[in-house]
Amino acid sequence: MAKPAHRPHSRYAREALAHLGNLIREGRQAKHLTAKELAERAGISRTLLARIEAGEPGCGIGAVLEVAAIVGIPLFDADPGTMTVLHEHSTQRKALLPKLVRTTLRGVKDDF
Repeated sequence: MAKPAHRPHSRYAREALAHLGNLIREGRQAKHLTAKELAERAGISRTLLARIEAGEPGCGIGAVLEVAAIVGIPLFDADPGTMTVLHEHSTQRKALLPKLVRTTLRGVKDDF
């Protein structure tokens, strides 16, 4: 199947990407890194970094996560074994990812 020329994105996805891009830009500026320095540290081009900061949806997830990690954006819990998604980024900013919607699964009923 050929890749579609335009892939539709939900409003939530567009807003989350824009929010993450802004957080990355703010983190880069807070660490006094230029776009060139951050791109070199992440192993990406300055153009890709600009696209990430602009919130474009076509950027590779690995590149986005690497840049977020370098500038200190905590997307996941510090324990790499659990990788629990943080529900609140800080008290001053909106959470990037929504709270878990599903309830916990109940145990298997195997008393036939």
